[in-house]
Amino acid sequence: MYDPKELKYSKSHEWVHYDGDDVIIGITDYAQDSLGDLVFVNLPEVEDELTAGEALGDVESVKAVSDIISPVSGKVTEINEELLDSPEKINEDPYGAWFVKVTDVEDTEELLDADEYDKFVKEEA
Repeated sequence: MYDPKELKYSKSHEWVHYDGDDVIIGITDYAQDSLGDLVFVNLPEVEDELTAGEALGDVESVKAVSDIISPVSGKVTEINEELLDSPEKINEDPYGAWFVKVTDVEDTEELLDADEYDKFVKEEA
């Protein structure tokens, strides 16, 4: 499994990229692989407030609907509208297919580095 070293990871399989004071959130390769082919994504609106540990949206695959858990608390400044029309991009490039950009980050869940996340995934499997 390849998990980029510069990202942080949540135990609910989201990745976080720090961009100055803002963060970008997506789901990991492990998550998209476990879900299978994604056919729909539901994202929050710009200006929505996110709370760490609560759903920020969901993804639907041919297998199931799964919540995307926000690893941070803050305000949504941008959503990746491309995913609304092409959710398969998440399967094709999970680390390029970000979901939301968030500012005013106040709280985060426990985040893991890439090595800690890889170890967590292996233990969970």
